[in-house]
Amino acid sequence: MSLLKEFKDFAMRGNVIDMAVGVVIGAAFGKIVSSLVDDLIMPLVGVATGGINFTDYKWVIQKAVMDGTEIIKPEVTLNWGTWIQTIVNFLIVAFCIFLAIKVMNRFRKQEEAAAEEAAAAPAEPTKEEVLLTEIRDLLKQQADAEGAAK
Repeated sequence: MSLLKEFKDFAMRGNVIDMAVGVVIGAAFGKIVSSLVDDLIMPLVGVATGGINFTDYKWVIQKAVMDGTEIIKPEVTLNWGTWIQTIVNFLIVAFCIFLAIKVMNRFRKQEEAAAEEAAAAPAEPTKEEVLLTEIRDLLKQQADAEGAAK
């Protein structure tokens, strides 16, 4: 299964435990991921796209009302650039959670396989069982030897 398909299956699954892990890890790494996106990824995207800073992009619904330099009523905007940056943050957090759960599932499968292997393997006979088996085999040999002699 490809990594991308496995990530898609994870993202679309409604498992409560996966969601709880996602919330905890997302909260713990939220600031780190925001800094990663704001300070490293988005500037590189800006350079790649000709110096675009996505946080500056917005649609102005209503312009600000000003009286000289004083703002009487601030402008009303849809900040779609910030929204795109938030989506990038989310995708990074979701992918990190996916990788963490993937590692945990791998360990869980290894433990289950070891448990199944231990259960499937027959137990070693005790010293008493080994001794009794040897005695039985010797008695059988004696009985066979006496039967052949008659």
